[in-house]
Amino acid sequence: MAETLFSFDRRNFQDCQDKFRGDREQEYYRGDFWIEDASNIEVRSERKAVGPISIIRQRSATNLFFRRTRQHIREDATDLSILWFVKHGKLAFSNQCGNKIAQPGDFVITRSMSPFFIECQIDKDSVQELLHVTVPTHILRRHIQQDFSTGLFMPAKRPELAIAENILTDVFEDDGALGEEAARLLVETAFTIIGMAVRSSDEATPARQTIADRRLQDVLRFIEVHLSDPQLSTAMVAKGCGISPRYLSFLLRLKGTSFSELVWEQRLEKAKDWLSNSDPREISISEIAYGVGFKSPAHFSRMFKRVFKLNPREFRGECGEHADLVHEAAHDAFVQISGGSGLLQ
Repeated sequence: MAETLFSFDRRNFQDCQDKFRGDREQEYYRGDFWIEDASNIEVRSERKAVGPISIIRQRSATNLFFRRTRQHIREDATDLSILWFVKHGKLAFSNQCGNKIAQPGDFVITRSMSPFFIECQIDKDSVQELLHVTVPTHILRRHIQQDFSTGLFMPAKRPELAIAENILTDVFEDDGALGEEAARLLVETAFTIIGMAVRSSDEATPARQTIADRRLQDVLRFIEVHLSDPQLSTAMVAKGCGISPRYLSFLLRLKGTSFSELVWEQRLEKAKDWLSNSDPREISISEIAYGVGFKSPAHFSRMFKRVFKLNPREFRGECGEHADLVHEAAHDAFVQISGGSGLLQ
């Protein structure tokens, strides 16, 4: 069942800045949110959570505004992508690549790691309605290979996008009959269809990349390719990408992370997925440890347990029961165990 994320009218609309992220400030990311002072103020946002993904239906009788600045990004480096489906009204947005206005039927992606300004505009009937989906960017990258580092705009109505929107709407409106696994599969299917639409559309306008953006993509690609190498280090990455170690650290700070934190997180996440989806009779924990770049199974086991609160053997034996629970504690643990740069142990 969907839950109310926020609801504002004339009595409380000036409190919107403190309330738009929900009661526990766990939705979206930091930014400036305000509602136009009008005679008729009715704003309602409902949320349906599917694992780490939120499907949100927003309806309003007045114009809404949201701004995400570099200061907000420095304070809150949450990397989320928002998929916007415009149903009624318009979505006007601007970023470093220019200004766009999305009409009903248009599709937009915005990124929390790139500054932007959005205005949700009502139509002639004083109605504004959006379906938008917040998804961790690393999940969306599995489905969309094109660059969307600063956003993506598709002005054409495409059948794939309509199908994806219908799937997401059905999941949002489900009254509980769908199980969690089925809901996740449907959402993943919608993302796959969106990725197909982006790839096949001549109308897709990829965001313009800065030099720093391109360099960062080179760095991330190099790390991904060499992740299994236990000798992976800042010096190795910097040399492979043709930059200095100092500039490498600068690029990773733009992403809100450090070299050690990024590499440990990727290695442990890949190991966790491998453990979840492999047969113990076919591949051992030691092989997985070496396969993701650890120098020894003992070190892998210690790091894995520190982050996921279970050792690899326990996790593998009980992954069906524990996989969702242990993920929530992972990010803070990554930060705690990461330190400095240079050769990883």
